[in-house]
Amino acid sequence: MLSELKQHIATNFSFIENKKLLLATSGGLDSMVMVQLFKELGYTIAIAHCNFQLRGLESFEDQKFVEEYAAAQAIPAFVTLFDTQAYAKDYNVSTQVAARDLRYNWFYELLETQGFDYLLTAHHADDNLETFLIHLSRGTGLEGLTGIPEQNGSVLRPLLVFSRNTILEYAQQKSVQWREDSSNASDTYLRNKIRHHVVPLLKDLHPQFMDAFQKTQTYLQQSASLVADASIMVYQQVVHQKEQAFYIDLPKLLQLPNYQTYLYQWLKDFGFTAWQDIYNLVNGMSGKQVLAPEYRLLKDREYLIVSKIEIPNNTPIYYITEDLQEVNIPLKLSFSKTNKTAVAANKGIFVAVDKLQYPLVIQRWQDGDSFKPLGMNGKSKKLSKFFKDEKLSLLQKEQLWILWSGDAIVWIIGLRQDERFKINPAATNSLRIALEN
Repeated sequence: MLSELKQHIATNFSFIENKKLLLATSGGLDSMVMVQLFKELGYTIAIAHCNFQLRGLESFEDQKFVEEYAAAQAIPAFVTLFDTQAYAKDYNVSTQVAARDLRYNWFYELLETQGFDYLLTAHHADDNLETFLIHLSRGTGLEGLTGIPEQNGSVLRPLLVFSRNTILEYAQQKSVQWREDSSNASDTYLRNKIRHHVVPLLKDLHPQFMDAFQKTQTYLQQSASLVADASIMVYQQVVHQKEQAFYIDLPKLLQLPNYQTYLYQWLKDFGFTAWQDIYNLVNGMSGKQVLAPEYRLLKDREYLIVSKIEIPNNTPIYYITEDLQEVNIPLKLSFSKTNKTAVAANKGIFVAVDKLQYPLVIQRWQDGDSFKPLGMNGKSKKLSKFFKDEKLSLLQKEQLWILWSGDAIVWIIGLRQDERFKINPAATNSLRIALEN
């Protein structure tokens, strides 16, 4: 196994040469074999052990075993204790999720504070098979079947090509000592049920089952890579970004065969999970939306718009005094006296100074607000109706700011000036208000 690992590292992990490696070590068979292997290969290693305090005295015996081994082998060791059950309760997550979050947060902290280059975990081929079957049993897409990645940023899993039996045989040959986790014998967890009852049956079906499975995963990974490449190419034709939002062109999308697959590829990293709702949105009414924890997908006529959910801050109000020449919050605006009388485009307006009541106010629009659009002969119009006529999306409406003078709107900033504040041709003292980029 040692020579096979050496070759595997040379082919796939050559970048770890002369690097400082932190090895996640529970004290069990897999991690103790990993430590032995990398010690024999001469790498600069240290051990990181987590005591999750989930198995009473046994957890502390595991900790003692790892500490004594590290001391005997002169390997630097980092050990920490977690109140895993309290964390799970506080964050309303399962014990398994709590343990995973706690250990990886600590591992990443060690990488940064202690100057390690990579974290190594002892996941192996049987772990990959169990993960595959768990995802398969719950329903999953192609990515859920491609298994545990060999590298995820600074986390490496160099033993994924080896089976549990291979690791066990090596441990017996080298007299590697390890601790048995009593919880592994329980069928409480789905992974253990699969390990104890499903995997043995699969291996009985074919003597080379694990080799066949690993080949299958390689093919699945290649297919996933192909899908990802195709998704990127189509994305460039169908999706465009404007400011902080992403616009999916529905007419172009609907010309694609299997367009739902492309939507999944494009949206999964935004945290969306309600896929049927998303697919229904394609043919739904404008204004409908699907929410993820931090993003939303909005149907707006011929587009699906992905935007970050902005949390309202109690409708903030910003005041502008007469002496100010520039403001930067919430928008960058400049104010300058001028004798010009021409009306600017939507990025700037000219207003009659003597009609303004200071301080001016900038705030979001609210239902019921109305103004008299420039060029409409003084007819009043609800902002909501004006926005509808302008065919603004919900996202665009939410991003608008309104400039007020007293109880009258001066400008829907960047969109339309109010008729009441326009300058007359004979004016010699006007104010230019410009929206700066």
